[in-house]
Amino acid sequence: MRIGITFDLKTDPPPGEDFGGRHPDDWQEEFDSPATIEAIAAVLRGLGHVVELLGDGRELLEQLLPDPPDFVFNMAEGQGVSRTREARVPAVLEMLGIPFTGSDPLTLAVTLDKDCAKRLVQAAGLAVPLGFVVEDRDWKIGDQLSFPVIVKPAWEGSSKGIRSNCLVSTADELASAIESLQSDHRQPVLVEEFIEGDELTVGILGNDPPEILGIMRVLPRQPAPRFIYSLDVKRDFKQQVRYECPARVPLESLEGVGRAAQTVFQALGCRDVARVDFRLRDGVPYFLEVNPLPGLNPESSDLVIMARLCGWSYEKLIETILDAAMKRQRSVVSCQW
Repeated sequence: MRIGITFDLKTDPPPGEDFGGRHPDDWQEEFDSPATIEAIAAVLRGLGHVVELLGDGRELLEQLLPDPPDFVFNMAEGQGVSRTREARVPAVLEMLGIPFTGSDPLTLAVTLDKDCAKRLVQAAGLAVPLGFVVEDRDWKIGDQLSFPVIVKPAWEGSSKGIRSNCLVSTADELASAIESLQSDHRQPVLVEEFIEGDELTVGILGNDPPEILGIMRVLPRQPAPRFIYSLDVKRDFKQQVRYECPARVPLESLEGVGRAAQTVFQALGCRDVARVDFRLRDGVPYFLEVNPLPGLNPESSDLVIMARLCGWSYEKLIETILDAAMKRQRSVVSCQW
């Protein structure tokens, strides 16, 4: 089978107008390295497939229109500042009738907007942190939240914009953090209560039903009274954190987190693969966000680290994602007849 890979690669930042002629240092954090795309391609070739590197944007369209592949392994994050940017490539693939791995355009748009995803998950009966969205410079914290709070861009993934100074304890710190994020990322800012507790992430694979790969706890190597899994920490993960999978929390809590993750997966319409992040406080899992397009860097991505701790090879992880998507597609085709 001919399988194309869609992706966005890290590049040198060009001058541009979107950010006033400058870019924050994390503006391509969610994009992939050539090594990651080649690692995925190597697995697919090892399975006997012919691999085509499609990229994104105009280059992608120019390849798809005259000679579309049989299937696409989607890793494209989308360019620019838009809460629908992750949905663009799947929308094109749907329009052209090309099957692909992962979630559909609606899910990818809904989940990139953190506040929208929280509202839907809360409607499904799960706990979420209290919070509000700052659309412009006219805002008030009001009585709904008490410090400390955490501040993050509303439409980003890969911990973009989330640094140590995003956990704030005073009104002045909050104002400074909001202004900095609005300036750097040019989008609404989400302000949330800080949930004291364990940082957990859950890997989910497959469909009908989706199955839990693992539940992983992220712990600081040095004691930290208010640990956040920030971008700075992730960039230095080998020195800063250690990972437990399965997470060493009470069995009742572990089971509750697993059920909550599956609820998130189904409530948001995820397909094939996703990673769901929680904070566990007093036995209650608080939903933070879901990534239906998780990173697959062979060394540093959380889902890959989780799989490795569960005894899975990188090859098994990629093959399982592809198999889930192909099985789902076969089911869709059979239902049409």
